[in-house]
Amino acid sequence: MSDQILKGVRVLDLTNVLAGPFATLHLALLGADVIKIERPGSGDLARKLGTLTELNEQLMGTSFLAQNANKKSVTLNTKSPEGKDIFLRLVEGADVLVENFRPGVMDRLGLGYEVLKEINPGLIYCAISGFGQTGPDAHKPAYDQIIQGLSGEMAVNGDERLNPLRAGFPVCDTVGGLNAAFAVMASLYHRERTGEGQFIDIAMLDSIMPLMGWVAANLLIAKREPVPMGNDNFTAAPSGVFRTRDGHINIAANKQEQWESVCHVLGLPELKTDARFQERDARKQNRKELTPLLEVKLVERDTAEWVERLNASGVPSGAILSLEEALTQPQIKHRETLKDVPVEGIGTIPLFTLTAKFAQNPGDITSPPPRLSEHTAEVLADIGITTDQLATLKAKHVV
Repeated sequence: MSDQILKGVRVLDLTNVLAGPFATLHLALLGADVIKIERPGSGDLARKLGTLTELNEQLMGTSFLAQNANKKSVTLNTKSPEGKDIFLRLVEGADVLVENFRPGVMDRLGLGYEVLKEINPGLIYCAISGFGQTGPDAHKPAYDQIIQGLSGEMAVNGDERLNPLRAGFPVCDTVGGLNAAFAVMASLYHRERTGEGQFIDIAMLDSIMPLMGWVAANLLIAKREPVPMGNDNFTAAPSGVFRTRDGHINIAANKQEQWESVCHVLGLPELKTDARFQERDARKQNRKELTPLLEVKLVERDTAEWVERLNASGVPSGAILSLEEALTQPQIKHRETLKDVPVEGIGTIPLFTLTAKFAQNPGDITSPPPRLSEHTAEVLADIGITTDQLATLKAKHVV
């Protein structure tokens, strides 16, 4: 196995909670040396977020554990003169800095990009925020659900009974983090060719919008407003969720031959010549009449049997799993999407690994999420801070 792709790349991670830590997690899984700069005493807010009170009290909440493997934790009060000095020394040897403060916070600390690039012209500085660094909303506070609402994402979810509807996980935060990681990787490539660092401005609002590309295109180009359709897929019919004897099934008959196979497998050949359902657009317009006709047959057998029969006939279908079933299904185990990681004082816990499978440079979890300040002495020793100096800094609450 070759060295990991980002081996030797040093990242200063000033991020909190989710979008920023999710970005730096991906850099860390690719082998970057990610140094998490945290507030003395409390650290990343995610350390206190999670469903297990005992872990929150240890400052190792489940929310923190999920996003911070492979990172080193250094506590540093960057508001103090000594803390600023240490931070600037760390910047000198860094390749990347990622932060997700509100716009202007780093400038007010005297640690904005314009200052840092004078110290390290090759620095790649990535700022993640709800709305970006510029514009009429730039300084507004933003959490995932606020962005879900402002992006239109909630408006296209649900159905006539339940709309608007948020996604069941913080999709805007995580997509913002992925966008940031992608941008940092592109900037590292650019620096390899030119030697130039640069400032990257990532907005969660910007990041989520292109994910609605098909829905947005129907409005922007075809002038068709989205209609909340619940579990039905607007591109085809039958395509969505259907009742079976023991639950539900997803069926996606997007092609004409797949529709005909559905009719064959369900024993409903007469539907092929029914004028309401013969053509794709007609089926979409008449899906409310079509669904009950299919479910009359589907409720005669269990989901697993229908999945096997339909897939064997070339019709994409699948069960609708609980989260626990999804996480433990054989395909996920085969792909090693989760890895058991021992964490001192907590035990062995499953964490997500890098899901991009590189043949030559695979990503991996090589160290557990860090305890608060676990690596302060180690990292500061690298820039010449002695044991005595560290003790003085601790006494002054700088670290």
